Amino acid sequence: MRDYFRRVIDDELDEFQPRLAATHIYGAKGVGKTATALQRVKSVLNLDQVRDRELFQADPDSIESQPAPVLIDEWQRDPEVWDRVRRSVDSGAADGQYIVAGSASPPRGAQVHSGAGRMVSFMMRPLSLAERGLAEPAVSLGGMLNGGVKVTGRTKLKLPDYVNEITASGLPGIRPQPERVRGRLLDSYVSNVVKREFPEQGYPVRKPAALLQWMAAYAAATANTTSYNRILDAAMPAVADKPSKPAAIAYRQVLNRLWLLDPVEAWSPSEARIERLTWAPKHYLADPALAARLLKVDAAALLRGSQGARSHLRDGNLLGALFEHLVALSVKTYAQANEAEVRHLRTHGGQHEVDLVVENSVGGVVALDVKLTATPTADDVKQLIWLRDRLGSNFVDGAVITTGPQAYRRKDGIAVIPAALLGS
Repeated sequence: MRDYFRRVIDDELDEFQPRLAATHIYGAKGVGKTATALQRVKSVLNLDQVRDRELFQADPDSIESQPAPVLIDEWQRDPEVWDRVRRSVDSGAADGQYIVAGSASPPRGAQVHSGAGRMVSFMMRPLSLAERGLAEPAVSLGGMLNGGVKVTGRTKLKLPDYVNEITASGLPGIRPQPERVRGRLLDSYVSNVVKREFPEQGYPVRKPAALLQWMAAYAAATANTTSYNRILDAAMPAVADKPSKPAAIAYRQVLNRLWLLDPVEAWSPSEARIERLTWAPKHYLADPALAARLLKVDAAALLRGSQGARSHLRDGNLLGALFEHLVALSVKTYAQANEAEVRHLRTHGGQHEVDLVVENSVGGVVALDVKLTATPTADDVKQLIWLRDRLGSNFVDGAVITTGPQAYRRKDGIAVIPAALLGS
């Protein structure tokens, strides 16, 4: 087995997994769930393998006799195992006995108990910037949420490095490969979704090209609040036989069940009155590399300013949207480790917009704007100052996330943090 590189989620698992009879890790295929779980178990039941499924089906009680902790991997292949684990927990399973991992929700029609009160679920995403080992994180999102964090640090990373990270993928099995190999692997990943994962979810795809066109249109809307109707219209604009609205809804449902859509929902402030907010989510796929591949742009094209397909679905340039995608993926990983939620704020007409609003359990807010610049100007921080004025003491901190070399705090109190220097 390759050397294991510790993930942000490991801190959560260190705290919770030994104290829970069953722990659930979920996320898109290839994000590293199995590798992380294998560091903590003594035996494995892999339901992606026919032999292991047949062994379980012949003797469901056998999971209790396996050397513990036991990993039950790709559990959704036989949803009965979820209820078997639940019953084992109810019967007094020892702390730390089970880790249940899955890359999809159960297929359509499967009836599965929620697991509430029996196990705790943890989402695992592709590698954040901090997990890629590019630089030592110098500014903690958790520290920002607690207030008074020191903003300092320096990195050698520049714009081309971030562009490479966008296209390199945060999927651990794909990222180390040469560029051409990565591209083929990403194509294969998408093809597998269409040809295998959709049918296994109970949705055989009659028109694979239509689904791929819809996914490309969704990718073109990265970091935007474009309506789903516009995405559907843009999927095959010149084709009369394009996907129907029910088909597009089914696409979304299945991609959500596969954890391949990872939108940022709109924020609804509880303590401050902010009028005319929009409620549409910002669109993101699980990994910005998938979006870039669907749009047929590589690192060189992004640096040249190529807009890829369906540029009319974006406000601004594609590179800026994909850089925001990379930052959003990372911030969501760090926020989860701090039991915080990530949202976005946008007023009707776009007069006011904050890219990422991170809110902790007591209503404290860290606001982040993502800018494709090394040195932000006064104009780049004005939305953060606007929000600070409205939130008062609930505004704990604010920062512009940049491609620059230096982390520092401006005279107006807003932090400037290179994306690679932000951590959990």
